[in-house]
Amino acid sequence: MKLPRIDHIGIVVDDLEASIASMQRMLRGAPLVRRSIPDAGLEVAEFAAANVVVELLKYTDDGDGFGRAVMGSAAGVNHLSLAVDDLDGALAALRAEGVEPADGFPRRGAHGRVAVLPRDADTGLLFELCEPDAHAPDVHQPRR
Repeated sequence: MKLPRIDHIGIVVDDLEASIASMQRMLRGAPLVRRSIPDAGLEVAEFAAANVVVELLKYTDDGDGFGRAVMGSAAGVNHLSLAVDDLDGALAALRAEGVEPADGFPRRGAHGRVAVLPRDADTGLLFELCEPDAHAPDVHQPRR
């Protein structure tokens, strides 16, 4: 069995600019990407470390937008995204084990097609499966 690769770790923040400054100090670099995801009510900044991407998420809506409804809005580590080559195949395997994705998934995400699974009762994390776009840059190459 092929071991999954961690695509990124998502962290919900209250103050995106202050959080970007903290990450720049600790990871020694500017964000690789900053983007808005209006349909999820999110502003995103992504940083690369040697072995993983850290995604800072700031909600831009005041209420119960799609992102908050699915992912929750508590500040802190929110989700662990696992890269898969075949999202439909991965979901079929999980469905065979009784695990269904959250309502509204799969759908387009910041990195490609994604599916968020229900919050894991044991770890408190959301797991996201991500089938990265073929043309997306490989931000997982080690920085030196």
